[in-house]
Formats: sequence, C-alpha cells, structure tokens
Amino acid sequence: MIWREKRVLLIILGALLLANTVFFFTYRVQYQSRLDDLDKRMEAVESDLAQAHRARLNAETTLQSYRTVEKDVAEIFAQNWSTERERLTAMITEVKRLAVASGLVPPTYTFAHTGVKRAVTGSRARKGDVGANEVAISFVVQGSYEQVRRLINLLELSRQFVIIQRIGLTSSDDHTLTLNLGLKTLFRDDTPDAVSDRS
Repeated sequence: MIWREKRVLLIILGALLLANTVFFFTYRVQYQSRLDDLDKRMEAVESDLAQAHRARLNAETTLQSYRTVEKDVAEIFAQNWSTERERLTAMITEVKRLAVASGLVPPTYTFAHTGVKRAVTGSRARKGDVGANEVAISFVVQGSYEQVRRLINLLELSRQFVIIQRIGLTSSDDHTLTLNLGLKTLFRDDTPDAVSDRS
C-alpha cells in the first residue's frame, strides 16, 4: 500500500497539521484576549473622553457665567454705583422728570451732602473697600392721593439708585394731600485721599 511507503512523509505532515492546529487555537485565544483588552481600553478611553468633554462644557458654562457676572458688576459699578460727578445730574433730572410725570411739581428742591462714609470691617479698612458719598434731596408737593401714590411708585421703579428715606403726609379739608418727601442716593467715592485711606 501506498501509505506504508509514504509513512514517514504522512507522519511529518500529521505532526505539522497538529502543530498548526495547536498554534492556531493558542494564537486565536491569545489574539481574542488581546482584542478584549483593547476593547476594554477603548471603552475606558471613550469614557474618559466623554467625561473630559462634560468637564469642558461645564468649565465653558462657568466661564460664561463668570463673564456675565463680571460684565453686570462692571455695568452696575459704572452706572448705578458711579461717582457723584458722573451721576448726580442724571439723578436730579430723573427725580424732576418723575415729579412732572406724576403731576406733582415741587416749587423748590433742597439738597444736602452728608459726606463720605466708608465700609470698615474689623479694626481697619481693607484694600478695595469702597467709600460712599451720600446726597439727600427733599421737597414738598401737594396733590391728590392718586398723584402721591403714582410719584412714590415711579420713584421705586426708577432705574436710578434712589432711596425713599422719609415720607410725611398731611391732608387738608378739601382732600388735598401735602407730601413731604425725603430721598437719598449714594455715590461711589473715588477721591485720591479715600483710595490712600483704604490701602
């Protein structure tokens, strides 16, 4: 028979087939294990990437919020909390405009400057503490209840920083009210001596 003549060759081929089969299954198991490890690493990296993306979005949102707050603070500092030189005329004009809008035009206005007040924490002022100049405006008007109510409402809704400090109200027999109104406002103090006092 032919297989007996080629027995050595068939044994060598069988051994090669067996070796190839063992190598194939061993390599496949190792390769599959490497593939599984790579898949796990890829999932971990994708998770880290997603987390970094979320952190970046949160940081961008926080930065945008910070810039908005910074802009709002600068706007308040520049407009509502500006110096007396920058805002006094606008504030007086606003009070007069609101008096005219309510139909109660006072014959005279009284102004009083009460000086500089500084916010002090602890034993001494810190650098960056801001002082304030206080200016009071007083006037007396006569009119109906609706006019008085409208004037007070307009003052409270004003975009100017106006504080109603005092209200005196009396009525006469003909249902006319006399309103004695005291307003005040604060201005940022940025004089050089105030700055040196704070440092």
